[in-house]
Amino acid sequence: MNFPHLVSLAACLASHGVLCLRFTCKGLNVAYRTKAFKAVVEYLRLSEDYKLSGIFLAGRSMGSRAAASMTRQLSQEDDDDFVRGLICLSYPLHRPKLQSKLRDEDLLFIRCPVLFVSGSADEMCEKRLLEGVARKMRAPTEIHWVHKANHGMAVKGRTADDVMEEINGHVFSWLRENIGLEAK
Repeated sequence: MNFPHLVSLAACLASHGVLCLRFTCKGLNVAYRTKAFKAVVEYLRLSEDYKLSGIFLAGRSMGSRAAASMTRQLSQEDDDDFVRGLICLSYPLHRPKLQSKLRDEDLLFIRCPVLFVSGSADEMCEKRLLEGVARKMRAPTEIHWVHKANHGMAVKGRTADDVMEEINGHVFSWLRENIGLEAK
């Protein structure tokens, strides 16, 4: 929840009037994280305080896997399209040096738009493999490659703020395209 990338992205989106809810799960287990996502989504769907017509789910690394799993579950259960999109920062498509075992099972069944933001040097998301998975997905997908970034989005010769400015700008542009946000 307090990972610098998520803090930066939430601040950027909030400055443009986008309501952001960040939460964390202590467990690393994807099934446990997915249950936590489900509880939050159900609360938001039924909340009389917020009356939201739809949301975008996002996560970083394992959090993006949990968000993808939750999005798949909801797209199979519901026809109301409450989840309008998915943003995956540093999606861990495979373990380092183990590209033969892809973690793509949820991605292939998602129907809403998906934005992947990954480093071109991410040891857990080989570029060619993610592009292949994106071609097989049912959902409209977009991949933004951060040149020479690793899984933690570190790029030699660039500051973390510079990298986050690139990521935040691209995510906001994608959201504008998908829900018609106005720039402030």
